[in-house]
Amino acid sequence: MDQKSLAVESEETIDWGTSASEDCKCGCMIRALSKNVHIGLINPVCAPLKCSLVNGDYLYFHYGCDGQDDRGWGCGYRTVQTMASWLCHNWNVNQRIPSLPEIQQALVKMGDKPESFLNSKEWIGTVEASLVLDCVFDVPCKLVHVRGGGADLERVAVEDLYQHFEKHGSPVMMGGDRDNSSKGILGVCSGDTGSYLLVADPHYYGCELEQTELQRRGWVAWKRPGTSLSQHLSRREDCFF
Repeated sequence: MDQKSLAVESEETIDWGTSASEDCKCGCMIRALSKNVHIGLINPVCAPLKCSLVNGDYLYFHYGCDGQDDRGWGCGYRTVQTMASWLCHNWNVNQRIPSLPEIQQALVKMGDKPESFLNSKEWIGTVEASLVLDCVFDVPCKLVHVRGGGADLERVAVEDLYQHFEKHGSPVMMGGDRDNSSKGILGVCSGDTGSYLLVADPHYYGCELEQTELQRRGWVAWKRPGTSLSQHLSRREDCFF
């Protein structure tokens, strides 16, 4: 898919159905979500040796985007929703993106979590993400464990990420173990001084922002692998593109 096909409208309306939270302080659901928020972001190096990006449309999910205040525990759920939005746009257009309660219900139904998990504020990681995507979309995932951050992440994960984006093109989830802050990975770029990961941070809370403003504030940004970008990667394993 070429760059032109990625440059689409920046927002999309989502029908959350009856499972969405009704706790929005303004008395209405927040429905407009930013799309393809990496478009227009400048490469982190002037002359990259190699660069691969997400291929296809997706939505940027973040704290409170559906009216539910999930600050402090919902980052993993939001990254799952970002990945699910890619699947809905590029894989199964008839499927709906699961809400936070529906993600919890799926994990309880399959026996991964107890009944007490429903309506809780327990966070989820890449293992739960892979289970949810497999359950809702029938898409198996692969988990890649990185024992340390920084150099280990760059040595172990970067080439694997290149292969993933070139073959599958979907967003990747990162986080787990000692890294409790989930984030989405939308690309990887390497230059003479090392590699960078394109991060979509789900921890933003507030009104919907244009992609340029999200980029300016650093919610979507190129970052060097480090201790805050360590531990697990969750990605699509099968694809027919």
